[in-house]
Amino acid sequence: MEIERKFLVNGNDWKQGATGKQYRQGYLSSQPERTVRVRTVEDEGYLTIKGKTTGASRSEYEYPIPYQDAVAMLDQLCEKPIIEKVRYRIPYEGLIWEVDEFQGENQGLVVAEVELTDEDQAIQLPPWVGKEVTTEAKYYNANLFKHPFARWNPDKT
Repeated sequence: MEIERKFLVNGNDWKQGATGKQYRQGYLSSQPERTVRVRTVEDEGYLTIKGKTTGASRSEYEYPIPYQDAVAMLDQLCEKPIIEKVRYRIPYEGLIWEVDEFQGENQGLVVAEVELTDEDQAIQLPPWVGKEVTTEAKYYNANLFKHPFARWNPDKT
């Protein structure tokens, strides 16, 4: 079971001392009831199946797959466009925050996620965390490839 909260990120202070990894991900299925995602992280490949989100929770199953298989699936089988981002893991007050700095058609979007052990878990927000978007579907990666940030961001004209 995955329990996570998602927030927009303000400014660039979060980047101080952070190093990121390049991610590419695409979807074999992007139905709200289930998503099947292929992802590369640097030179590793993964297949992930996720159930429907209820609140901040959903079922999740992730398996390592050969990198070359993941690349082939991303290039040949996944719905387009592919999501590209750099992910940074930032410790704060006992939790690890994953900050995604999107590229390509989602350039300009920066989102922070934190995984929890319980939906009611109290957390202290880092100073660079802004508006919570946990329940806003337009920020889900499975929707960002269908409706990229560049198409609905009011700051892009």
